[in-house]
Amino acid sequence: MGINEETKIHPAGVIFDMDGLMLDTEKPVISLWAKAGKPFGWDISPEVVFRTFGIITEGTRAIFQQEYGPDFPYDSIRAEFSRLVHEDLEKGVPHKPGLVHLLDHLSSLGIPLAVATSARREVAVWKLRKADILERFAALACGDEIRNGKPAPDIFLLAAEKLGQKPSDCVGFEDSPAGLQGLHAAGIRSVFVKDLVDPPPEVLVTVWRRCVDLAEAAELFGK
Repeated sequence: MGINEETKIHPAGVIFDMDGLMLDTEKPVISLWAKAGKPFGWDISPEVVFRTFGIITEGTRAIFQQEYGPDFPYDSIRAEFSRLVHEDLEKGVPHKPGLVHLLDHLSSLGIPLAVATSARREVAVWKLRKADILERFAALACGDEIRNGKPAPDIFLLAAEKLGQKPSDCVGFEDSPAGLQGLHAAGIRSVFVKDLVDPPPEVLVTVWRRCVDLAEAAELFGK
């Protein structure tokens, strides 16, 4: 990226999405939803799973039932899916490239960090602890703590509030279209790092910066 020192920024806080942004946990989700559906006689397609990325549990329910109809046994399949995910992640929770470098850099600059994830707090804490990065964050805002999930701004506004900072003074990292929309609605500058999904043009135009990976994103920040 090659940003000059004088153009680097020092925000009051940095807010991170979790799955697909910091943790390489979304790729397995596609096959695990398919695996969870099979015992119940449902073939869950990757395209439908992609639409759930960044969405809280009730939003995911709505997406599946819109696609497969009211008879889709969401709760039963979700329970099996959650069991499979937990079993898979017990082997370890992989980081996305450059994560530790970026977190170290922001820490060296004294910038407080928060997580804004659609996951329930219990799940988020488990994953972050398993990934050995929980203690890096001053605040967590989770999907079971807000009324409206991404793409609404609620979770990002809560994260900024927990950091004690104005949203406009923060920067947020996201990989999902819903998350980028939420950051824009919250008035928070967004950094997009692609995982699996390309946001549509109308979402990309709202993005403040786009980076190949988290290591490159570290160059955005300075004293």
